[in-house]
Parts: sequence; structure tokens; C-alpha cells
Amino acid sequence: MEKIDETLVLRARDFWASVVLIAASLFFLWKTLDIPLWGENRAGVSGSDWYNSAAIVPLFIFGGLLVLSVVLLVTSIGSGGARQALNAAGIGWDKAEAFRSLTIGLIIFAYVVGLVPRVDFILCSGLLITALIFGFYGGHSQRALVACIAVVAAGFFAFATNPAQPDWNAHGDDWVTLALWTGLTVLVAIKARSESVLRVVPIVAILAPLILVCMMAFVFRQNVPARGGLIFKQIEYHYYVSLRPLWKD
Repeated sequence: MEKIDETLVLRARDFWASVVLIAASLFFLWKTLDIPLWGENRAGVSGSDWYNSAAIVPLFIFGGLLVLSVVLLVTSIGSGGARQALNAAGIGWDKAEAFRSLTIGLIIFAYVVGLVPRVDFILCSGLLITALIFGFYGGHSQRALVACIAVVAAGFFAFATNPAQPDWNAHGDDWVTLALWTGLTVLVAIKARSESVLRVVPIVAILAPLILVCMMAFVFRQNVPARGGLIFKQIEYHYYVSLRPLWKD
């Protein structure tokens, strides 16, 4: 049997990935349109100026994701990936690929459903970034399993202990997420002795969600997930109490 070109296998996977991402982007853009943008009243919610609308950040995020997904789709089609995918020859899934897809899917599901609504955004996003880079860089199945267990355990604990929205500001799940993130970061530090690229993971995992949530809250004035979270609550307090008066007074 003729061996399938590995590049075409990857392009075929890009094709399927782009199709899924386009569908997800369109869905979330559609749901975002339920949020008032131009000052109208929807479902009893009144909007104000467009730049104060809670729809701005999701529109940018999912609009950008849609554009990138379309670019990926066009690239895949141009390089022959679509033909391979539609012929079912380029899917190329084996046991390892199925395991990889399953663990990534569980991580994303636990993050979106369990963590984001309940756990401090910096903590849960830091855990997510650490898990994805550590677990899937280099193709190590044991790392992927450990990363998946860490995120799923945090998400399950958050969902199980605080299922109702009135309890979402409790900090027990924040502490559990912080403990799991710390443990995973220790593993990253150990492996970073032999894999230098892992040395930047803790920095990225801290700075990326910290900058994003501060931009959302203080620049774009958007509502952020789990606003009463363990870390962001302190950031918000010191911003309005310690920093903002410096240029307001």
C-alpha cells in the first residue's frame, strides 16, 4: 500500500479542524448578537453606547477566530488537504491521534463548562495554557493524560461544588485550581531542565490571561467571567482604590 504523504495528512486534519472552528465561530457570533450593541433593548436588557456593550469583546474574539479559520480552510484546500479529507485517506487517525483529540476535547469542555463561569479567569486560563503546552508539546501521551486529569479535576470540582450561579463567587474552587496549576507548573519546571522551550510556559500562562482580563475590565470596560475570583477581585480593588485615584484626584 502506498504510504500517504504526511504533509497531506496534516493538511487534511487542517481542513476538518477549520470546518469545526468555522461552525463554532458562527454559532458563538450568532449567540453574541443577542447582546445589545447599538443601544437597543433585547429581552429586557438595554444597551448604551456601542463601545460600552458587552458584545464587543466576544465579537472581536470569535470574529478573529472565524477569519483565522477561513484562512486555514483556504490554505488546506489550496494544498490538497480537502481532497485528501473528503476521500477519507487523509484523516490518518490511529490510537494515539484519537487519544490526543479526546484529551484536548475534555480539557476544553472542562474549561468552558466548569471553570470559566466559576473560577478566577487568571487561574483557570493559566491552568489551561500550562496544560495544553505541557501536555501536547512533543507528543508525550503521559503528559497529555496528566494535563487532562488536572484540568478535568478542577472543572469537575468547580461544577460539583458550585453548580448554581449564586455560588459562583465562592473561592474554594479557586484554591483547588491554584493547587492543580501549581502542581502542573512544578512538573513543567522539572521537564524544562531538558526542554528549554518549556521555560517560558509559566510566564506565558501568567501574563496572557492577566493582560487579557485587565484589558477587558479596565480598557474596554467589559464584564469579565468570575469577577469575584480570588485574584481578579484583588486586582479590581487595588485598581479602583489605589491606582485610579492617582489620576482622578
